[in-house]
Amino acid sequence: MTPLHDDLEATLRASAAWRLLRTDHAPLILGFLGQVFVEENVRTIAGSDLTSRLDDLLYVLNEGQTPPRYPRPPAGYLDEWAMPEKGWLRKYYPQGSDEPHFDATPALEKAFGFVRSLRSRSFIGTQSRLNTIVELLRQMAFGAEEDPEVRLAELHRRRDLIDREIAEVKRGNVAMLDDAAQRDRYQQLSAMASELLSDFREVEANFRALDRQLREQIAGWEGSKADLLDEVIGDRNAIAESDQGRSFHAFYDFLLSAERQQEFTDLLGQVQSLPSIEPDPRLRHVHYDWLDAGERTQSTVRLLSEQLRRFLDDQVWLENRRVVEILRAIEQHAIALREQDLSGLGMTLDASAPTVVLPLERPLYQPRASLTLDSALVADDDRELDATALLDQVFVDTERLAGQVRHLVRQDAVVGLTEVLVAHPLEQGLAEFVAYLSLSDVDLAVVFDESNPQEYQWSDETGRQVVARIPRVTFARPGRVIDALPYDGSTHKDPQ
Repeated sequence: MTPLHDDLEATLRASAAWRLLRTDHAPLILGFLGQVFVEENVRTIAGSDLTSRLDDLLYVLNEGQTPPRYPRPPAGYLDEWAMPEKGWLRKYYPQGSDEPHFDATPALEKAFGFVRSLRSRSFIGTQSRLNTIVELLRQMAFGAEEDPEVRLAELHRRRDLIDREIAEVKRGNVAMLDDAAQRDRYQQLSAMASELLSDFREVEANFRALDRQLREQIAGWEGSKADLLDEVIGDRNAIAESDQGRSFHAFYDFLLSAERQQEFTDLLGQVQSLPSIEPDPRLRHVHYDWLDAGERTQSTVRLLSEQLRRFLDDQVWLENRRVVEILRAIEQHAIALREQDLSGLGMTLDASAPTVVLPLERPLYQPRASLTLDSALVADDDRELDATALLDQVFVDTERLAGQVRHLVRQDAVVGLTEVLVAHPLEQGLAEFVAYLSLSDVDLAVVFDESNPQEYQWSDETGRQVVARIPRVTFARPGRVIDALPYDGSTHKDPQ
């Protein structure tokens, strides 16, 4: 399949006008609705009036037919034509009315215009359309020209043409349009006037489609109200600033000018009175039809804006009402639970954040200093020694010592052995001192600084002062790099 074939197939499948042309009742639908909404330019009509007119038409069409050609009641036909899957009529309820009203859709006008264009025409004018094309080209080329010299040259050319035409008229040479040229231009005037009325209905339908899209967007909106209002206002401004919106407002401003209305009325009356023209009765008041259609489109936009504002207000009211209901429910539950024992009330929560241990937080490996043993001067000693000292072992509770150090480390990130001995003096002498040096706990890191020896002093059981000179000993939490920290025996806080 070619892309053009696929595009046409999708267009025809989705076109309500094409569905209308293919239906079996197309002559009835186009003949009746086209007469009411296109030929008579009715913009809205009550359901009872439209039903009555259709009833009269069905009576005439079914007269003498057995069985009747159109057996259904007129209201049934109207409801069917207004169904969304048909899309040929718009059924709605005006503000302040409980009676349904009807209006034609752009699809109906397109289908009616297509069928009307199938009729053979005795006269087909081409000159006026060619002149229109040339004039449009001149307007675009002249309007987009930025060079002042070129613009002046074009204006001088126009002035010369007008001067020559004035001179010809003064000499009595008046160029008149012949009958064919007059009919040509009048035919184009009639076609363009009808197209304008159809365009108004399509512009109104576009505004309604935009309003429906905004309502769907509001109903499913999950963001903030400020973002929603920005979106809505942006869409409204987009349609107003579009080419279609600017063209419509410029055309409507032209219609509102009383001076231009009077000029148009005079010119139209003068043209309608030409002997070579067969006046079209629809053109007699076509500018007033334009004005009514434009006013209806403007009223539709104002009404849609007001309805949209009420819709937003209703949404806010519903949200505020829901908040009040939740607050009242909380108060009622609090009153109901006021006299009950809630000591066992609680819940288990997972950790609010994971524990992160970075690889670079771990201290680097520090090799211990090697000791050189010289046993060359070791001599045997045959003296008998007292072995009671070996048998009299002292038990040191390392868990107690580790707990004391952990308590100090919780307060300070880094604590020295000197501070530990000040806070907890030795009770078991050298054995307890050695136990501090050999502490092995998962919550503690013991670091020996070989380059900075330090003296530690305590009293033994006999009251004798004992002094031990060893490398500086520092305790810290695991993962703290402490070898680079300055240390002078005072407490160092954990750097944050």
